[in-house]
Amino acid sequence: MAVTKETLDEIALSRAEYDLILERLDREPNPVELGMFGALWSEHCGYKHSRPLLRLFSQESSRVLSKTGAENAGAVDIGDGLAVVFKVESHNHPSAVEPLQGAATGVGGIVRDILAMGARPIALLNSLRFGPLDDPQNLHLFHGVVGGISWYGNCIGVPDVAGEIYFDESYSGNPLVNAMCVGLVQSDKIATSAASAVDSVVLLVGAGTGRDGIHGASGLASRTFEEEVELRPTVQVGNPFLEKVLIEACLEALETGLVHAIQDLGAAGLTSAAIESAASGGRGIRLDLAQVHQREEGMSPYEVMLSESQERMLLIVAPENEAAIRAVFDKWDVTCKDIGRIIADQTAQVSVGPDLVADLPIGPLSQAPQYRLEGKPSGEDIKRLKLELDSVPLPEGGAEETLLRLLASPNIASKQGVYRQYDHQVQTNTVVGPGSDAAVLRVKGTKKAIALAIDGNGRLCQLDPYQGGMIVVAEVCRNLTCSGALPLAVTDCLNFGNPERPEIYYQLEQCIRGMAEACRVLDVPVVSGNVSLYNESRGQAIFPTPVLGGLGLLEDVGNATRSAFAGEGLVVALLGTDTSEVEPYDLAGSEYLQRIHGRVEGSPRIDINFEKRVQQVCRWAIEQGRITSAHDCSEGGLAVTLAECSIQGKVGFTGEFPVPERWDVALFGERQSRIVVSLPESEWDALVSLAAGLGVPVTKLGYTGGDRFKVNGQVDLPVAQISDVWNNGLEVASG
Repeated sequence: MAVTKETLDEIALSRAEYDLILERLDREPNPVELGMFGALWSEHCGYKHSRPLLRLFSQESSRVLSKTGAENAGAVDIGDGLAVVFKVESHNHPSAVEPLQGAATGVGGIVRDILAMGARPIALLNSLRFGPLDDPQNLHLFHGVVGGISWYGNCIGVPDVAGEIYFDESYSGNPLVNAMCVGLVQSDKIATSAASAVDSVVLLVGAGTGRDGIHGASGLASRTFEEEVELRPTVQVGNPFLEKVLIEACLEALETGLVHAIQDLGAAGLTSAAIESAASGGRGIRLDLAQVHQREEGMSPYEVMLSESQERMLLIVAPENEAAIRAVFDKWDVTCKDIGRIIADQTAQVSVGPDLVADLPIGPLSQAPQYRLEGKPSGEDIKRLKLELDSVPLPEGGAEETLLRLLASPNIASKQGVYRQYDHQVQTNTVVGPGSDAAVLRVKGTKKAIALAIDGNGRLCQLDPYQGGMIVVAEVCRNLTCSGALPLAVTDCLNFGNPERPEIYYQLEQCIRGMAEACRVLDVPVVSGNVSLYNESRGQAIFPTPVLGGLGLLEDVGNATRSAFAGEGLVVALLGTDTSEVEPYDLAGSEYLQRIHGRVEGSPRIDINFEKRVQQVCRWAIEQGRITSAHDCSEGGLAVTLAECSIQGKVGFTGEFPVPERWDVALFGERQSRIVVSLPESEWDALVSLAAGLGVPVTKLGYTGGDRFKVNGQVDLPVAQISDVWNNGLEVASG
């Protein structure tokens, strides 16, 4: 019987894709089989529009221990027989429908990705985007998402150590909730998802299977919010207390050495976990759904295969080792069921008892069609690139009022009201927590530490996706560098609108090309990631928002550096371009231009090779003990960066440095490749010499001391006042 358009729409398959299924099978699929195809060929699982572009990323590095896309997360060697495993993923669409559970299960899912690599989760980070908080719906989403992240993360005992939050109208109704998890594992004990041993037992462990999350991958994460449809049943429901014991039980099971493969049940649930595990091992799989423990009565085979119920894992073990692994899960009171076998034939056979309900070749099932489209910027996109400084009037209130307005902006103001809800000290590894440029965690048993950061900038990518893509990579590496760490690798989450629209595909392709070029120059491979497309609401796409999570390494934890001024009597300097000249691109996509003038315009620009040299100077200066603080100069420009250093250090600053007539551009422009550092006067000549060797300008800005923040006679405010504004900006905006 011919399939209906309504059925295809429900699983986000086109008629052409259905015809391709018929061609590959040489028959019509039954409903269960079609549901499996819909899930695995969804944008979320199949990467139909992005996989050809993702091949532009390099994964080559002597430190990388994993193959991107082949496993659940990236693994990077940090020496001493240890590896760091990390990945970032989106949970945007579920969070738009049910923010608390959507965000909470996003945390749970990314934690299980790390667990599936055999690593103990040691840190969480998050990157969040919302519409303006004066809209009650956006405020509801904001509070729900933050509540979900804190609830789940705090309950499982994994510290939330860093993150970022931005607000823009483009995210109204379509928030971005990107969750990152980091784990630690012995480098010779990294687990695999590839099930290659024939006759191995397939064990399903963890929560019972329910009806929550059905069509989460195919229906919810692979279409826009154009239609007014009931989506709440597609959102998963989390149980962090079960996740906590599941983590411990799985790690103990892996420690026995008796587990051949392990895979989490995330998007597309049992379908994705089983098929991907078998496909990775070049084998097939036979499942008996009658053995799957269920928490709801009367579930159909279709529902069991596509449910995205949380806190579930697949373990593949030899028959003779099943009893030993069962004993581990019995100890932790975690349900463990034998639901199938790995078979030699590369097919997926699904039954309910003796009744076969699906029989599909794994090759066609696991290989979604790939689309290479032609992107083209819109006329409006091209128009936005033009920005003349003469068209931007000087603010009437002067530099002081402008600074206070920017410090109060939710995009710049302190996020302490959010991260104080997160436990960032549990596990006792955190050396530098939320609020600095990067988090730093000690690696117990060694002198080393790792630095972690997460960054994105949708406004810059909206204006020029290629330059914006490069800048995102530069900024995450710059933040790691400011902590004293050498950037080792990144993980990406690419948040875009509908790629079938030429202007959106253009954004996607150009962002990836820019990111790939920056990664090449800065020598940071992309080791894992996620693509979230169709982020649109009522026909309006979000700003293109690639989010990058970065991993850096400090050989000596004692070199960990913070952004706050470390005391009085220190020289404050700017590494990078000086302050005497300004250009139109300094204002491109800046917070100043948007907040003060209501405009998102201009052509952002970065010299990625110069960026590399600036970061090198900063790292060398930290390693040699010459500087006491370092802070990336980004949102709000130089004046805001200096103010943040004073506020965080609880110390004043007096600055005198060259500023041209367009003081607004010099103080609040966001030119790239700049780092504000502080150092003892005795180290000044050494820093200048170090920078000169790499052709990096150094500008002396002033000195720390006192209780007032002063800049060139244009700003003279008590540190207490700017602190109050900065500390309460987000609180005021969120009520």
